[in-house]
Amino acid sequence: MAVHFERGTAHVDWCEPNYAISPNIAEFFNTISNVIYFVIPPFNIYLFWEYSNKVGSSFNVVWILMMVIGASSAYFHATLSLVGQLLDEVAILWVLLAGYALWTPEWMIQYTGIFKSRTGFKLAAVVVAVVATLLGFVYPAANAIALMMLGVPCVPILWKEIQRCKSTKVVKLAYIGILWWFVAVMLWLSDRLLCDIWKYFSFPYFHCGWHVFILLGSNIGCVLGCYFYSHSEHKELKTELSFWPTSFGTWGLPYIAVRKKPLQKQT
Repeated sequence: MAVHFERGTAHVDWCEPNYAISPNIAEFFNTISNVIYFVIPPFNIYLFWEYSNKVGSSFNVVWILMMVIGASSAYFHATLSLVGQLLDEVAILWVLLAGYALWTPEWMIQYTGIFKSRTGFKLAAVVVAVVATLLGFVYPAANAIALMMLGVPCVPILWKEIQRCKSTKVVKLAYIGILWWFVAVMLWLSDRLLCDIWKYFSFPYFHCGWHVFILLGSNIGCVLGCYFYSHSEHKELKTELSFWPTSFGTWGLPYIAVRKKPLQKQT
């Protein structure tokens, strides 16, 4: 196993030239671009403090796992080691499965006919995560397959929820999130498929842009998951989409504010 910790043992090497900036960091800009993963998720934990107290704090595991992604990705791009690659991929896998476990709509869980409650669905997600993790370390190519398969259902689920949503502000945020996802995927593909072109123009740094935009899009997806869950499962609460700072409008950092609905006076 020790050999897999060695630099350059990863199965993937991105377009950015290795050790061009620092003799100790293989891909300098791909490494430091992960700083954003230690800014937005911790701030979300603060912004969602009231939500945690009134709805539940289990969703905080997603913010924590996002920080794990940042740490794993930074280690991977700094060393290009196989262990770094696997840790990066496995962390993404766990975030996806945690998101499905926490925010898959109740109507969809019931529609499968397999699970009678969200508890069983969560347990199944944990089992899949453990099996996929073990399989990924035995057969690393399985990670890429698992990530592609798990990432695909996110968009149709979100699209269905958008159609059911009556808040124009929430729908607008969802479209912004989809835009960030699209930009992120284009940057990832450009780095992988058009590397020679970007090297010719001396700008082989599109993968670090992927890090930024995929986090922005995924963060919006998680915020929307919190909104839809509270709106459908906690009818006693008034669920509102808010932004910080407020002066930025819908381009600020989104979070969910909840408060008790006022009691209606009976006449």
